[in-house]
Amino acid sequence: MRAPWSLPVFASAVSLAFVLAAITDQSPVMALETITPAPEQATQQFIATDDYVSSIEPIEWLTSRVIPYGSAPAAGSPGAGTAMAIAFTMVTDKGWSIAEYDCLVALWNKESRWNVSAENASSGAYGIPQALPGDKMASAGSDWQTNPATQITWGLGYIAARYETPCGAWAHSQRVGWY
Repeated sequence: MRAPWSLPVFASAVSLAFVLAAITDQSPVMALETITPAPEQATQQFIATDDYVSSIEPIEWLTSRVIPYGSAPAAGSPGAGTAMAIAFTMVTDKGWSIAEYDCLVALWNKESRWNVSAENASSGAYGIPQALPGDKMASAGSDWQTNPATQITWGLGYIAARYETPCGAWAHSQRVGWY
């Protein structure tokens, strides 16, 4: 014979387990990037989840690579004298990889399109890194409102302190919509 309280306790524990499982993301999200190679290359498309990779029969002339959540498509070479060129130099001077630069480009494309005077009307966030409030960037220089180098310096410091790397910030932004 079981105790009269055992069934309600068991039912509560199972219900709680279902709720926790429903609200907890238990698998990494993967993105699939597709690029078109030269027609003479035979290719396959690959899909990955967690640590399982399955191949699919060749699909026309497509090739794909799985991009882990938090990494970004290649940004390419920045134009000379642009804010992106300044950021590229600063990122590599910190010892971060090109992949980190790619994440930074994706992040700040989303936030400000690299506009030094971008201002979010609803929050007041300002500049390339969308600092909130914008005058936080004064810690990097008095010209924070107009100088992309000052804004980028502040933004990279913020990212390093809070997310360690641009890809950490990009992953957070992708999960919750902000960084």
